Amino acid sequence: MPKHSAIVSWSNANPESFRHGHYSRAHEWRFDGGAVVPGSASPDVVRAPWSDAAAVDPEEAFLASISSCHMLWFLDLARQAGYAVTSYDDEASAALVRGADGKVRIEEVVLQPEVRFARPQPDAATIDALHRHAHEKCFIANSVSAKIRVNAR
Repeated sequence: MPKHSAIVSWSNANPESFRHGHYSRAHEWRFDGGAVVPGSASPDVVRAPWSDAAAVDPEEAFLASISSCHMLWFLDLARQAGYAVTSYDDEASAALVRGADGKVRIEEVVLQPEVRFARPQPDAATIDALHRHAHEKCFIANSVSAKIRVNAR
């Protein structure tokens, strides 16, 4: 099986500010393919100026990776079934909640893909079956304990 790597890098030039919690949570994610993505704690978790709202936070990355994995499987399964997808847009969402055990987590991810096809277009039952199969195939969905729902639009 393939192995993946990512390098997460952060630095701080002011140790005294760090001791008081006044340090930037901005950092970089560097991936094995060469992409560099700015990361940060969410401003909803760590207030500015110690977070960077323009950067990707871990919760957003978690959500996007689930959505992206589902989409990539859906596209391949649709192609295998003889359909031509012309566009795919997903308004995915997730929320942090405090569980009964007191831990904060994402307990549910909602995918809301809107898929457009060239002719011939599959019927609704076929589209639902493709989404179910994509969900079963998704490596990321198979790796998390959060419930993941797909609400196709």
